[in-house]
Amino acid sequence: MYVAVKGGEAAIANAHSLLADRRRGDRSVPALRLDQIVEQLALGVDRVMSEGSLYDRELAALAIVQARGDMIEAIFLVRAYRTTLPRFGYSNPIDTGAMLVERRVSATYKDLPGGQLLGPTFDYTHRLLDPELAAGADVAEPLQRAGEAEAMPRVSAILAREGLIEPDGEMPQDHVPGDITREPLEFPMARDIRLQALSRGDEGFLLALGYSTQRGYARNHPFVGEVRIGEVELELDVPELPFAVPLGSVRVTECQMVNQFKGSAKAPPQFTRGYGLVFGQSERKAMAMALCDRALRASELGEDVVAAAQDEEFVISHSDNVQATGFVEHLKLPHYVDFQAELDLVRRMRAEHEARENPAKMEEKREAAE
Repeated sequence: MYVAVKGGEAAIANAHSLLADRRRGDRSVPALRLDQIVEQLALGVDRVMSEGSLYDRELAALAIVQARGDMIEAIFLVRAYRTTLPRFGYSNPIDTGAMLVERRVSATYKDLPGGQLLGPTFDYTHRLLDPELAAGADVAEPLQRAGEAEAMPRVSAILAREGLIEPDGEMPQDHVPGDITREPLEFPMARDIRLQALSRGDEGFLLALGYSTQRGYARNHPFVGEVRIGEVELELDVPELPFAVPLGSVRVTECQMVNQFKGSAKAPPQFTRGYGLVFGQSERKAMAMALCDRALRASELGEDVVAAAQDEEFVISHSDNVQATGFVEHLKLPHYVDFQAELDLVRRMRAEHEARENPAKMEEKREAAE
């Protein structure tokens, strides 16, 4: 029998009060400031901005504090806040070729125009805990030197000169890019829609799928053509003005994967591309996105769809961590009526099973009841 729960509102209010207390922690410890999080937990802030689809470092830092460091909860908070903001229009496509580059590495060419810039990276660090960080030791200023501005053409452009990689392609003049934040997803989807979904998809999920493609669960032999991180300018076309208005700059991470392709009836043997672009510094996410993007192009390139990472509906439908969290965590909510129905069903099924297996015993029970 279902009995309605009473007093739930007071219990929820008390839970919120306890949550605020646990969030603050020991009062003798100074409270975190947002500028501390922005400056010292920058990669976590970048992830929240990227998967929350909102480029605002202070809001991302606030969400991290409010969520007690739960990144997916922080992403949820940012997305919810994003829905309250007015939309003025769409900026022009960013030109990552004109990026003010902070880090740029290629695994395909050692010496390439513009050189390799290691930048801030964990790639060459020893994975050993540093006790000096706990003591708050001073950090030396990084070395700086004057350098001449040098063009940094993409690796894909170098390969394209010999016709060894598929062309970029031209965007049709009348093409209007989709917007997954305003329109429901429909399958099959255009690549621009798919890239949007991947860009704000869960890093861990995409990383696992990208890893699966490297282990043979898709026809994918990737090389990192280039990873670059830096500032790009945003511009907005205003009808009243004959020129684009600069809005400022954002930091992004771009990855272009170079993948083998044996060719098909429509295309000669050549390299193909996988693409990733995310807010902030997030190489792992951009690389995983590029691996998944290439895997999801299987049908387009005439390849057999044999792995999960090549299944567009599977990947896109399960990559959003906010949706996944909601569906999994809703299991904690009351399901009393549903469970009682299941309980009654199992009891009836067990009774029927026992009657078939041991009819004599069931007859005794019936006689005893009479």
